[in-house]
Amino acid sequence: MLLESRQGATAVLTMHQPARKNALAMAMREEMIAAIERIEADSTVRAVVITGSDGTFCSGGDISGMNAADFAGGRERFRITHRLVRLMIESAKPFIAAVEGWAAGAGMGVATCCDTVVAAAGAQFVSPFNRLGLVPDFGLLHTLPKRVGEGPARQIFLRGAPFDAAHALKIGMVDEIVPDGTALERALAIADEFANAAPIPLAMVKNYMSRGLAEALDWERNAQAAMFLTADHAEGRDAFLARRKPVFTGR
Repeated sequence: MLLESRQGATAVLTMHQPARKNALAMAMREEMIAAIERIEADSTVRAVVITGSDGTFCSGGDISGMNAADFAGGRERFRITHRLVRLMIESAKPFIAAVEGWAAGAGMGVATCCDTVVAAAGAQFVSPFNRLGLVPDFGLLHTLPKRVGEGPARQIFLRGAPFDAAHALKIGMVDEIVPDGTALERALAIADEFANAAPIPLAMVKNYMSRGLAEALDWERNAQAAMFLTADHAEGRDAFLARRKPVFTGR
């Protein structure tokens, strides 16, 4: 589910589950953890680029696999997820996202865990958690307000409407827009800038800017584990899989 390659001093990780639009299944998260831990220990890697295969960045979490049976099971799911979030945000190395197509839910979380986000002109973003009876996860409650400010983040989270790359650039969620099909090329060019940069100051800046992450993830883990057990989440999941409009009851 993850393709790994090397371009000079840059490691490239490609989410690869095309049949599910690169949905971030737990198995893919575990593969990403293993890859990033190897990369973090390799002093010859100066930057990491994350992208998706077949013209899609990531369609979000694998809805069919959201089946926590109890509160402890929900918390365990986030032990794994938050290990990945921390590895990306707390890494000593710069991460660059190359976004083509959709970055939805957890896919948007992957992008905002990166230090630089390059989006193709046709890229689309959405935080659909409220339509699934869930709160935003994958660290989004920490990363998105830091990028765009609390006001725009509040609209993205509460309203759940999709938005395009132009709007994402306007609010600061992405850093550059490039022609469709060239996001990876541009991300690699940015990554090359770090090949001759002093790595320790970069690591220290990232360390400073990660403050507050632990508190946000602790809240997210408990809140989402509780959401998994609600009737509204069951309804949201079933409606999504059946491609119908959910009917929520506040239970």
